[in-house]
Amino acid sequence: MTELLTDEEIEGLPPSAKFVLWILEDEGELTQQELNEQITLPSRTVRWALNRLEDEEIIESRPYTGDARKSVYTISGTDTSDT
Repeated sequence: MTELLTDEEIEGLPPSAKFVLWILEDEGELTQQELNEQITLPSRTVRWALNRLEDEEIIESRPYTGDARKSVYTISGTDTSDT
């Protein structure tokens, strides 16, 4: 999956969090709504997975410039300065 995480860290994640992480790795930064459009899981499960990944400091969020009520999620340690 991502080079920033060890196999043990990835193995300890629930399947929904692994799926969200895989999508973020593939697509780059996304809002929760964009993730929901790509994932066939309930939005509550996606939200829980995002919270779990953020608590583990695997992903980070920042306010979405297009709508300050939304957040953009990205894998921690990735450079998003060109977006």
